[in-house]
Amino acid sequence: VQLVESGGGLVQSGGSLRLSCAASGFTFSHYYMTWHRQALGKQREFVAQISAGGGNTYYADSVKGRFTISRDNGKNTVYLQMNSLKPEDTAVYYCHAYNTNYWGQGTQVSVSS
Repeated sequence: VQLVESGGGLVQSGGSLRLSCAASGFTFSHYYMTWHRQALGKQREFVAQISAGGGNTYYADSVKGRFTISRDNGKNTVYLQMNSLKPEDTAVYYCHAYNTNYWGQGTQVSVSS
């Protein structure tokens, strides 16, 4: 099983980034997928969730209205579109197959003020 995140980087406050997570080794389309993040010195926290078919999404209050989770089951990939980024969004972002121990290695997002 592999989950490989990409798309992180350094962006100014107010900017946008799109994260991708490519999955392999399991039946991606059967699983809810989530994004989490962990800032330096803090606990990992939930960011967003999407249902197996993509029809239902759920967000942490801190990102609601700014971030959008989506997926392409044909490409075994889940995405996180992040707009209006703030310095407090700075963290390592991880994708996760819900209710499993499948985690990606993370991608760093840094937002400068």
